[in-house]
Amino acid sequence: MFTAVKSVHFVGICGTAMASAAAALMEKGVKVTGSDANVYPPMSTFLAQKGIEVMLGYGEQNLAHKPDLVVIGNAISRGNPEAEAVLEKRLRYCSLPELLKYFFIQGRRSLVITGTHGKTTTTSLLAWVFEHNGLNPSFLIGGIPNNFNQGARFTDSEWFIIEGDEYDTAFFDKRSKFMHYLPEVAVINNLEFDHADIFENLAAIQTAFRRFINLIPRNGLLLANNEDANLAPLLQNLPCPLKRFGLGADAALQAFNLRFGPTACEFEIPSFKFHLNLVGEYNVRNALAVIGVAKHCGLSNKQIQAAFDTFKGVRRRLEVRGIAGGVTVVDDFGHHPTAIRETLKALKIKYPQQRIWAVFEPRSNTTRRNVFQTELPLAFADADAVVIAEVARLEQVPPHERLNPKQLMDDLVALGKPAAYLPDVDTIVQHLVKNAEPGDVVCIFSNGGFGGIHGKLLDQLQRR
Repeated sequence: MFTAVKSVHFVGICGTAMASAAAALMEKGVKVTGSDANVYPPMSTFLAQKGIEVMLGYGEQNLAHKPDLVVIGNAISRGNPEAEAVLEKRLRYCSLPELLKYFFIQGRRSLVITGTHGKTTTTSLLAWVFEHNGLNPSFLIGGIPNNFNQGARFTDSEWFIIEGDEYDTAFFDKRSKFMHYLPEVAVINNLEFDHADIFENLAAIQTAFRRFINLIPRNGLLLANNEDANLAPLLQNLPCPLKRFGLGADAALQAFNLRFGPTACEFEIPSFKFHLNLVGEYNVRNALAVIGVAKHCGLSNKQIQAAFDTFKGVRRRLEVRGIAGGVTVVDDFGHHPTAIRETLKALKIKYPQQRIWAVFEPRSNTTRRNVFQTELPLAFADADAVVIAEVARLEQVPPHERLNPKQLMDDLVALGKPAAYLPDVDTIVQHLVKNAEPGDVVCIFSNGGFGGIHGKLLDQLQRR
């Protein structure tokens, strides 16, 4: 099937997974093109470095070269002119998860990392453990691990390590993406309500994960967070072996004697002490999941630790973008209250004496809505000051469903937290340049480009 495809066009190529898969296909000798309406770093830079042509905007003309296959991203909906042209011309098309399943995963040993939080870091760490120990894995990660400088690679090895997202596959396939990934070993890090645009409630997400668990074979393994109350009901009468991990004594794989420093943490499992160059308790859990998978697949504690020693983290996960005027600017992908809370906790460990600013863009399909209106103020507990931007793509969310940023600001102030609601990037930058002092840390939370705020802020801080 794959040999007949010589050219592939990606509609929505600047999604992190789409761009990474496109680059990996190009390395295999396939002619790759793509289109997108939102072209911004890091994926735009990444694609340019790979020599992949990105057509700005969507339209029938982008298909004039008649590609053998069109991959339609999950952000594309009916009414998109390019998607409509694909249907009208009866071109061969598929989703990205289908492309992966039939062209790359089938016949391999698939290790799938799932959960509401920590997927990208955990998948990146697992891929590096396998790589460092000479196993040359294929991988697909929804971000860019610094050890690889790319989010996807397809090799001839038997191992395929993949980040398994519960979000839907495409407008023509409403199943969760991870239903296509043929798991032999699967991790569920945690389970919370998210993706309010496609899941009605927590029960709907639990149903999706139940269906995923049902794909794990009898000779496979499910590694599950033992301390997640929302996950617990799913772990009864399973069709596959189960191993629970966590910090409590009743976990089969338990971490204890945790110690946290500003740039690293240490923890023990029975008979071995691990050291990890990441901060925060949530990264201990991520590492535990990796240890569980790696040991199941035949690696020793020493082999795992050797890889931990050289792991360099992931872009946009507590990534320091620069220091200017004495102010450290940090970029983080966090957009769920739990992720924001845990990231700020980690920053408090990393910068214990410094004032921490949190700048939040409500951009994800869930945080643009008022689903987390009451949870969000508490998520910023470890920030010393908060700035909230306007809800992204406001017109797409009905008024009665929208997050109210001004209410969020008022709730933060009521909790004694200095907070400002500043709708646009330039106003936010002016506010920070005026008020941030040398030694402060500004952490910018967004799962998009946020109008290039990182570069603008660093530039203005440098000039003041």
